[in-house]
Amino acid sequence: MALIGAVALIVIGPEKLPRVARTVGTLLGKAQRYVADVKAEVNRSMELDELKKMKETVEGAARDVESTIHSGAADFEKSWSDATTTALAEPPGVPEYKHPKKKWRIKQGATPNWYKARNGIRTKALSGAARVARYRPQKFN
Repeated sequence: MALIGAVALIVIGPEKLPRVARTVGTLLGKAQRYVADVKAEVNRSMELDELKKMKETVEGAARDVESTIHSGAADFEKSWSDATTTALAEPPGVPEYKHPKKKWRIKQGATPNWYKARNGIRTKALSGAARVARYRPQKFN
């Protein structure tokens, strides 16, 4: 490196050497950036090819799984229909389901009605007019 510098000093001269060194440095920097860009582009294209291969592999596996599921679903539907046709013919000794006669949609309190009746707690709400009519004193004849 020192030998090249000495030859350049003699050939170019001390006045022009700094300007030539700057120019050479900028050209080398541009060349390095260009080489780095080319390397990055090559790496991207290689990764893209690998991703395409991976995508094809995944799509092939998905198709295999789908075909397996379809064939398994057909077998399952056949066995299900066989099982349900035999299960629908119930033996005569099994009693039919009887729904409990409890009213599930009506809200009920936690206090039982027998306790309310014993202690004089109202179980039904009265309107104002019904309450007045019920508790109005009777006229004596």
